[in-house]
Amino acid sequence: MTGSSRVSVVLLGALTVAAAAQQPAQPPTFRFERPIVTNGEGPHRLAIDVPLLAGGRPFNVVNHGRRSGTNEPIYSADNGLGDLRLYEPTGREVPYLLVSNPPSEPTWSVTTILPVASVETNKVKTSGFEADLGDAQIVDRLRIMGLDPPFMKRVRVEGSGDRARWTLLVGEGTLFDLPTEQLRQLELEFAAGSYRYFRVTWDDTRSGRVAGTPVVSARRVAAAPPPPPLTAALTFDRRTSEPGVSRFRVRLPGAHLPLVALDLDIGGEHLLRTVVVTESRLSGYEAIPYTLGQAVVRRVTRDDVTASSLRVGVAPPTSAELELNVVNGSNPPLDLGGVTAVFAPLPWIYFESPGGNIAARYGNPTLSAPIYDLEAAREKVAIHSVADGRWGDSGVRTTQENGIAPGPPLPMTGAPLDPAAFTFVRPIPPGDAGLVAVPLDASALAHSAAVPTRFADVRVIDSDGRQVPYLVERGSEPLTLDLTLERLSTLPKDLAAQRPVPSVYRVRWPYERLPSPRLVLTTPARVFRRSVAVGREREPNRNSRDPWVERIAAALWVHAEQDAPAQALTLQLPTRLDAKEVLLIVDEGDNAPLPIATAQLLLPAYRLRFFRQQGSSVRLVYGRSDLEPPRYDLALLATQVLSTPATDVTATAEPAGASPVAHELISPRLFWILLAATVAVLLAMIARLVRHAAPAEPTK
Repeated sequence: MTGSSRVSVVLLGALTVAAAAQQPAQPPTFRFERPIVTNGEGPHRLAIDVPLLAGGRPFNVVNHGRRSGTNEPIYSADNGLGDLRLYEPTGREVPYLLVSNPPSEPTWSVTTILPVASVETNKVKTSGFEADLGDAQIVDRLRIMGLDPPFMKRVRVEGSGDRARWTLLVGEGTLFDLPTEQLRQLELEFAAGSYRYFRVTWDDTRSGRVAGTPVVSARRVAAAPPPPPLTAALTFDRRTSEPGVSRFRVRLPGAHLPLVALDLDIGGEHLLRTVVVTESRLSGYEAIPYTLGQAVVRRVTRDDVTASSLRVGVAPPTSAELELNVVNGSNPPLDLGGVTAVFAPLPWIYFESPGGNIAARYGNPTLSAPIYDLEAAREKVAIHSVADGRWGDSGVRTTQENGIAPGPPLPMTGAPLDPAAFTFVRPIPPGDAGLVAVPLDASALAHSAAVPTRFADVRVIDSDGRQVPYLVERGSEPLTLDLTLERLSTLPKDLAAQRPVPSVYRVRWPYERLPSPRLVLTTPARVFRRSVAVGREREPNRNSRDPWVERIAAALWVHAEQDAPAQALTLQLPTRLDAKEVLLIVDEGDNAPLPIATAQLLLPAYRLRFFRQQGSSVRLVYGRSDLEPPRYDLALLATQVLSTPATDVTATAEPAGASPVAHELISPRLFWILLAATVAVLLAMIARLVRHAAPAEPTK
């Protein structure tokens, strides 16, 4: 190569590098785009809403303990929305900041109490006081301490700057301190404003005056107030449950939300029930219920005044479905009217509007959080005084808009298996593509290897004979089977010999070998005491010449409240009971027979979660003993699989007449080997017998 050629190559390379440097960077891609409406140019603030939380990168929720003097937790939401970007129509990026208040103890100012004369007419009785802060301050809450418990009072609060003109702050509030019921509410919240004086008026129409000397404090508002508390109404449905428990499935707008509590809407004058909130999380080979929060919800009503605590604090969930389980005790099933999600305090989105349209884009987990020059001005941002922006409608960007190539496929198929080698083959109805959940009914639990061998023989197979990877999910609600009781007129010999003679019922269910069964009984009786046992009939053996009854479960059933229904009795049966019927034995003593209203068999509920392709034909198969538990790569995506809402799909009924016995005893291959060996031995024996039976040839 000549010198001039070398120079040309170097220049060409330099020009190529320079041209590449001048090319605009490839813009990032996003799933969601929403318009932001502003009031023109200048600084604006925007509150984070639920669609943004559901589509953007999740926040981390930090619990900073409790506020002094109260049981109220202090939360903050940090390091979220790293994938959020704001754009002008030209494509220029608009810098922004997430401006939040560092969690801190609120500042309270103590007031001076000024008495107010009581008022008493034919219809109204009131008492109260006025409180003086000493100077006007921006406040948003009053705390009234020093009153003698127990009390529960309606109250009215007014505020003023000059003690001449008053503004209604709380029209009809309620304060209470009930130590026995563990209910306490001593604070009243109102819209922030500048006030010096407060007038507190008690409603004494239906109750006596409160005793004690009030100590009143007002909470000062921080210079940079947080956005209004974010809440969202949630959808839910009632699930199957055993007696004494109400179960609900609650659906969230998305996964990994900064949720800190659930507020429940429950009717009735009085309430005292335990509520447990769970979600599915992977543990070993299966997803199991994981407890996010637990609380006792309470309500007390006296003289038309109600005190209640209906909030359940929860750890931030990872999934988009929660299970709400309520222990009813002796009460009827819970009538749940609504569920509201309560989110951790969130920061403002601060940006300087150029005056035109602005689009917010988000939904790209690969992006790092942006760092703008605007960060240098963070300390000077007066977030409380800037104009408010608002969100337009949310939308999903198309592939053409994004320029996104389809991502790598999820592990939706596995190794091939011949469905003909399984005893049971049950088609699953086709449908839309996405995550589905197929429950395992009693027949599948009884006729498969099921729990003891980690569902070793259970598979989902497509039309090409390939396995469809799945995750096993154990539900919090049980699988229930309604049973009938047949009272025996002729008792087994050993039971007939008892004195007094017990009541004996035969209880049947459709399948043997059901896992971890529980027998649940209810009765309309109110006052009783009975010894109840479950027995299994046995044939004579070396210890007994006659048939006998083996007792496999027993409990004492007692109820002594005439005005309340009896709680159901639950009897835990052996883990893998090889029987389709048992005897229920009730020791009546000298009493009339105890009426049994209902009998149910409760089983652990399992379902298979897997991704279904559009219109694909898949089958649930089981009934083999030569398989190991499946190991699918899908388990590596357990968090994603469990955080996505699944569509419930039911497999067709198990075919009648199929028998799992042969496959439970030996594998198909071993069965045919043994059969061939047996036939060969029989043929050899027949040939030998023929030779011995043949007549000897005569000698010459």
